Amino acid sequence: MKTKLALTFVVLLAANSVLAQDKPNVPEVDRLRLAEAFRLGESLGDRVWKDWNKVPFAVVLVTPEYEFLIRHPRPSEDFTLIGYDSLLKSDVYFRKRRFPTSFLATFQAVGGVSTIIIGQAENTYKKTSTPWVVTVLHEHFHQLQDAQSDYFVEVEALNLSRGDQTGMWMLNYAFPYDAPEVKQQFVVLTRLLVEALQAKNQSVFSAKLAAYLEARQRLQKSLSPHDYKYLSFQLWKEGLARYTEIRMAKLAADKYEPSKEFRALKDFTSFAAVADQIMSDTLKELSTFRIENQKRELFYPLGGGEGLLLDRVNSKWQSRYFVDKFYIEKYFSAAR
Repeated sequence: MKTKLALTFVVLLAANSVLAQDKPNVPEVDRLRLAEAFRLGESLGDRVWKDWNKVPFAVVLVTPEYEFLIRHPRPSEDFTLIGYDSLLKSDVYFRKRRFPTSFLATFQAVGGVSTIIIGQAENTYKKTSTPWVVTVLHEHFHQLQDAQSDYFVEVEALNLSRGDQTGMWMLNYAFPYDAPEVKQQFVVLTRLLVEALQAKNQSVFSAKLAAYLEARQRLQKSLSPHDYKYLSFQLWKEGLARYTEIRMAKLAADKYEPSKEFRALKDFTSFAAVADQIMSDTLKELSTFRIENQKRELFYPLGGGEGLLLDRVNSKWQSRYFVDKFYIEKYFSAAR
């Protein structure tokens, strides 16, 4: 009897061992990166945006073989539980890979919950650890946008989807990128924005800001109402997500101490260096991008730059962001 019990125990141990081996684990470097993104967001996110930490920070990490679901409140049945990860402070689930390894987007991909789908740093625009962490925070800002109770209703009310229920209209909308007048208006607008952002003296800044806002009004007049709504929506959604990257990186440089494990990563760079790089890249994009070539990619630095201008002229503009949606120029007018 004792021998049978012992054999049964050994068989159960072996079976459990095989099952454990069948379940993959989040690669260690990615655990450290994700943990740092969560920790940084929890530490400083509410200083940039109210209610930052009230929104689920659900992530699907895409690796070559598997996708790992982390911090998700309603995992779908196609994911299998691995177990609780004390570093990530979350149950972790997995499934075989479905998305490209370079994928980067936030949408209601799992269980009807806004979820960040992101590849590993090396596969996501060949990023290194610290810029990748800041990118995750950019995507969490999209989760904050999606979490607003009236967000999807108001987006639909823009009447820009033209029957598209997939959301792809946000990428594929037929904006007049190649129209000669539009191209010229954007050349002027981006130049004036750079000049305003680089102005140090307050009187010079005020003059540059006024010139920029006048050019913005001229651009609006050159666009159809629907085209202007699309531009405004993109500046509001993606441009101010770029602004969030800059603000979070700068705040992390001044107020945040990375964990020793994250600092030990071979590709670690300081948040100060990353903040400087994002700002430098934004100014370079504004100076070199052409709307006919980069198309909607130009809206990221353009809206990001407008957020930085707003910080200088209206310290309370963010209180209107989720109340008075999609038209950033309204935040300027409240400050004048």
